Amino acid sequence: MGNAAEKEAANAAVNDKELWTSYFYNIRHVCPWSYSAWKRGKIEIDLWKGVAKDLGNLEARVNIIGVIKPRLLKKIEERLNNERQSEEWLHSHPSFGINSTPVPVLIQQDRLGLEKARKQSNQ
Repeated sequence: MGNAAEKEAANAAVNDKELWTSYFYNIRHVCPWSYSAWKRGKIEIDLWKGVAKDLGNLEARVNIIGVIKPRLLKKIEERLNNERQSEEWLHSHPSFGINSTPVPVLIQQDRLGLEKARKQSNQ
């Protein structure tokens, strides 16, 4: 992350429960399990420090990465998907539009759990 203002904004986003509650509520039509997981405390919002942490009992971790260009975000996502086969990594950037996160993030999820949730939502 860059300057002090960028770090402060990222820290504020980590701690803004209303921001994330609203985000997960608003994406229910594309990710129906995320709002439920958020309400159950199964999604953690954290600052990205360059190293992936194990998910433990979480269903997902949203790693706020600070100010970054979408292209670099995608490259980091691809590297993590190659390195951590039991997880699925996704990226989101505010510039992506309607269902994007309010800040640039890397989303870390358990691959098997995500595949199971996708199958259930397609039934």
